[in-house]
Amino acid sequence: MSTLTGHLHTALRLAEQGMPVLPLREGKGPMGNCRACRKNVCGGRPNMKTPGPCACSAPCHAWAAATTNPHILTSAAWAPAWRQAAAIAYHPGGAGFTVLDLDNPDAVAWARQNLPATRTVGTTRGEHWIYLGTMTSPNAVRPGVDIKSLMAYARWLGVGTGTMAPLPDAVQALAVREPAAVRLASRPVTAAAPVGGGQCPHRSPAYLERGIAMAEGRIEEAPDGIHRTVYRMFLAVLSAHGRCGCLTNAHIARLFTAAQAKGESLRHCEDAWTNARTQLGM
Repeated sequence: MSTLTGHLHTALRLAEQGMPVLPLREGKGPMGNCRACRKNVCGGRPNMKTPGPCACSAPCHAWAAATTNPHILTSAAWAPAWRQAAAIAYHPGGAGFTVLDLDNPDAVAWARQNLPATRTVGTTRGEHWIYLGTMTSPNAVRPGVDIKSLMAYARWLGVGTGTMAPLPDAVQALAVREPAAVRLASRPVTAAAPVGGGQCPHRSPAYLERGIAMAEGRIEEAPDGIHRTVYRMFLAVLSAHGRCGCLTNAHIARLFTAAQAKGESLRHCEDAWTNARTQLGM
């Protein structure tokens, strides 16, 4: 059996079991976006419930490309990705799982002392502990420990051993950061406000304030799909205020702060801001 056939055969078997799967390139990374979606100009990462905000048929957008549809997995659009595939990944959250990625022996020892036993899969440097249930997917929750569940992918390394236990409170607590640990101002916001092209058409500062407050509120209230929500709010603010000169770096910092408080990384904020400006031709 060839490598290509082997990976695809395994992917189809996992998909039958309800695991959304996708091919990984050499180095365990996802396939790069196609030309139409390069640098996420199509809108960035999609939310949890749909395969994407665009009609792309290729395995774009990392974890969000994962699917259980055998027709998509065996389609001509996915064939080039399978030819390059060095491994298979799955979307744990889409399968109802949470993977605790223990990256070294110290992390494994900590888990054995502090967490209930569950299904365990060996990795090259440590172990994956798999629990039944979903949660957010923060990285570096403690030394050598990442969480992969919603909006994340994990490499498929086999069935493992042991019985899968319910997601414990102790694992969910790892994702709860103290306010000081969020580090919203760990470094200055690097996104700059566009230069105004003329006199501001807004009649009062209150108009801008309402727009910023509305965007902050939409981000804070988003139940899921935070990547897409952040992009859409950035796009809305820039569309209304990005060309007249009234938008300042202080306003951008407020938007970034709201997004980071929901778990968005500074890098993703900067990418979303850049993509929104690109979309609007700024």
